[in-house]
Amino acid sequence: MHLKYGISAVLSILIWTTSAMAWGQNGHRIVGRIAENHLTPEARQAVAELIGPESLAQVSTWADEIKSDRAWRHANPWHYINVEAGETFENAAKNPNGDIIESLARFEQVLRDSGSSRQAKAEALKFIVHFVGDIHQPLHAGYGKDRGGNDIKVRWFGGPSNLHAVWDTELIEYESLGYTEFVEFIDHATEVQINAWQQAPILEWARESRALLEGVYDVGSDQDGLPNLRFYYVFKNKATVQQRLLQAGIRLAGVLNAIFT
Repeated sequence: MHLKYGISAVLSILIWTTSAMAWGQNGHRIVGRIAENHLTPEARQAVAELIGPESLAQVSTWADEIKSDRAWRHANPWHYINVEAGETFENAAKNPNGDIIESLARFEQVLRDSGSSRQAKAEALKFIVHFVGDIHQPLHAGYGKDRGGNDIKVRWFGGPSNLHAVWDTELIEYESLGYTEFVEFIDHATEVQINAWQQAPILEWARESRALLEGVYDVGSDQDGLPNLRFYYVFKNKATVQQRLLQAGIRLAGVLNAIFT
């Protein structure tokens, strides 16, 4: 293989893989770890009975990992909801194959149903852990015309990327923290914040993500028209990324506490 071609191919694979995963692995682990910190004893026991020795942080990436299995391809639309500009979640056409709002509600019912098998409940739990993270990533409530920012090509500190990948992974990895360190930095919500965030319904989580899109798309442009996202983009979005991860973890704990306590 020609060296230039080989490098280009590897970069393309890396970019595609990153774009396919909301928050990336560390982001989802951060959400799972925060949730673990806020579970009631009853919820903690119920979770352990379903996933054994694995933690919520460990299983948080399962819903992305199974994308390589053809048997799970039907689950791909469950990770997001696309609504075009000027539409609302209520009046936009629904994806007949499901979306993230519908899926979260459906899997909650699986966990609440005493007739569900242990395997079905374990899978439902893993999906919920992942999807609560996904819905707090703004571009998972984005526009279908650019596939949630995947088609918005940008440079990240000079290297090739796209807007979705920047929000999935780059903004988190820029901090150079392991997921447990990241949690230590941000898991300091007040009781007032916890109560308010956990009382908000799923649809409100999506609306919050939607309201952040203007800032997400504020990327400017370079001389050749391709935005080069650097320090300023990190600076103006750092607090947003941290808050969305924290809200996701707190809300995930709230969902599981309500189901299992």
